[in-house]
Amino acid sequence: MSGAHFLGTAVVPGKSSERFSQRKRQTPQREMAPNTPNPAAPWNSRTAGHVEHDLAYYGKCLVGGILACGLTHALVTPLDVTKCNMQVNPQKYKGLVSGLKTIAAEEGSRAVWKGWAPTLLGYSAQGAFKYGLYEVFKDFYSNLAGKENSEKYKGLIWCAGSASAEFFADVALCPLEMVKVKIQTSVPGSFPTAFGPALAKMSAERAVTGFPFGSLTPLWSRQIPYTVAKFYFFEKVVQFFYTNVFTKPKSEYSKTTQLSITFASGYTAGIICAIVSHPADSLVSLMSKPVNKGKSLGQIASETGAKNLLTKGLGTRVLMIGTLTGLQWWIYDSFKTAMGMGTSGGK
Repeated sequence: MSGAHFLGTAVVPGKSSERFSQRKRQTPQREMAPNTPNPAAPWNSRTAGHVEHDLAYYGKCLVGGILACGLTHALVTPLDVTKCNMQVNPQKYKGLVSGLKTIAAEEGSRAVWKGWAPTLLGYSAQGAFKYGLYEVFKDFYSNLAGKENSEKYKGLIWCAGSASAEFFADVALCPLEMVKVKIQTSVPGSFPTAFGPALAKMSAERAVTGFPFGSLTPLWSRQIPYTVAKFYFFEKVVQFFYTNVFTKPKSEYSKTTQLSITFASGYTAGIICAIVSHPADSLVSLMSKPVNKGKSLGQIASETGAKNLLTKGLGTRVLMIGTLTGLQWWIYDSFKTAMGMGTSGGK
């Protein structure tokens, strides 16, 4: 036989490998790039972004929330101590600077850090649920709504996701928040200031203190509106920046610029949060006063007066919450960026 034959088909030497290479190049690729949506599959919020929202993603958001909330709340403990005392005893503690001076003069300079341990532990637990579950619920509600409605009613989904997350976050926070407030607002010498003894005393006297969940309802009243405002207005302000000020695609801006936008958006949202949640925050502080033992929230509010609930300690709280919320979002997004997840909000 002349030439080469294989199963009756002529093969021209030197041409077979070329034909094979052409066929290989023309064969459609069956493997899709990572996180590329399958056109045949229904739309899923968890895979719609540039990073898939799998269990590892949610776990990283949870850790970011611990760092964001635990560290920042512990950092502003002196402001918190003063704010709580201004709410409980406005005649004595009339302002931030004078209040700090009064506490330091009567109890020593270390007294402005009272309650830092339950603050760190409580808000770390709260932050884990707040940020971690927000991402979970946001995807859950988006998938319930579908692709078109999730875009159309994005603001409602932000609100529903943050409210649902905070509901569970407050259950984790409540026992430690009750210990913190009791430490910070008790008359010097009438209650332990160290975390261990304070926790033991709160537990032993639970019939009087209502520990561990006696403050849960006012805490929900304070924290759920706060968190809804915190997430909704943060998302809105970030969206505003990337739509009207930084108009190039988000990915074209440096991480420093993106994180600066995150901080500015968080600070703006924090100011709104402080105003929205301040009356309920005042009630949480007032519940710790012995004179209010056994009284209903309505009775405490009536005796305190609307003006005091709305204004006492508000300036300090705006400063505290604005700074705290801006830092929280900055820490959270810095952690997400380090994990390769990108910053929050925007396009």
